[in-house]
Amino acid sequence: MFILRRTISSTNSFSTISHQTSHYRKQITLANLFLSFGFPSSSLPHFLSKNHFLFNSDPSHLRQSLTTLFSFKIPQKNLISLVRDFPSVLEPQFLHSWELGFPKFKSKLFNPSPLMIANLLRCSRTFHLNPLEISRKIEIFRGLGFSDDVLIRVLEEFPSAVVMGETQIVGVINFLMEFRVPKDEIDRVVRLFPKVLGFSIEDRLKPLIHELRGLGFSSREVRAEVVRDPRILGMEIGEFSRCLKLLQSLKCREAIKERIFGEGLVRACFEVKLRVDCLCGRGLIRRDALKVLWKEPRLIAYDLEDIEKKIEFLIQRMKYGVDCLHEVPEYLGVNFEKQIVPRYNVIEYLKGKGAIGFEVGLKDIIKPTRLRFYNLYVKPYPECEKIYGRFSEKVEVKRKHPAGLWKMFQPPKFPQTSKDVKNMKAFMDSLV
Repeated sequence: MFILRRTISSTNSFSTISHQTSHYRKQITLANLFLSFGFPSSSLPHFLSKNHFLFNSDPSHLRQSLTTLFSFKIPQKNLISLVRDFPSVLEPQFLHSWELGFPKFKSKLFNPSPLMIANLLRCSRTFHLNPLEISRKIEIFRGLGFSDDVLIRVLEEFPSAVVMGETQIVGVINFLMEFRVPKDEIDRVVRLFPKVLGFSIEDRLKPLIHELRGLGFSSREVRAEVVRDPRILGMEIGEFSRCLKLLQSLKCREAIKERIFGEGLVRACFEVKLRVDCLCGRGLIRRDALKVLWKEPRLIAYDLEDIEKKIEFLIQRMKYGVDCLHEVPEYLGVNFEKQIVPRYNVIEYLKGKGAIGFEVGLKDIIKPTRLRFYNLYVKPYPECEKIYGRFSEKVEVKRKHPAGLWKMFQPPKFPQTSKDVKNMKAFMDSLV
């Protein structure tokens, strides 16, 4: 009995080892296959561990599926993202139906973009649509009067529109016409903000317009801003009121207020919304993002690219958390090239030299004035003069006024006569 048990145990152990070896070989085969199509090696272990069905697939079928996907002229980066997020697009039968229907689908649109094709593959797999059904949906859009440019833009940015009913799309168009948006401008509104087609009229669009009217904005003013930037229609209910409240409570110089309100109050509220979304997208909660804007109003007038660049530098180079912005909002208000980068370079140089024996926080870098920072960290170390640059000897300080201008403000001199001398002597004699 003991010998029998030992024999059975040895057999099971050998079977387990054989299975593990087979699985390992299969994993290597799949990894080499995906590597040959440009997939990054760092993400392959996680990708294969999440999708066990790939181990039961024939490698030749997978190779054919990847070849078919690349035949759609999708950029490699987008295709890798598509396969990583939706690995079921590798199913041979699904791709075969697309391969057959793609020529007819392509004939419906002039020069479809690779991004549009990738999004439609995603949508097709999610909602179980074949290319012929998508072609019929495109015909519906064309029948509503949309141009090819608008169709391509919609399918790139909002591919879920292909599963929407014609009644819902017509309802959005009618709403815009009732709001007196010119008919020739509706095409532009949809092209710039395709997601408007997915909004509910009763639950989203009408309450938003009602809120704007309740805040005192005229229909003409709101309509002009909607035509200028249709993304305003994407604001949540109540969001406009919060932005307006923040703007009304700002305490800053008049020059900054003129820059903020220069294009109207509606536009200023929308600029606040864009910057709040930018800060929230980086990890701040909405309440803290609003506080940062209130403490540093200059952000509302700055470009979003400038704000993104500063936050990227803060996280990637300076190695600070985004929560520091709540404590030091001035970081986003100062000049990037003239203040942030030179000060950071000086501190990093001194740390590497061992000249700073304490922790330097973001507040210690940004808050001091230029002269104070120079006296603390630059002046004691002459080699930092070139790094900092602001008060270097090579920097020529420009005069505020031309040389000799003070002479023009001297009072004129009058010659003294003999009569004046007698009067002065008589006055002095009277004092003795």
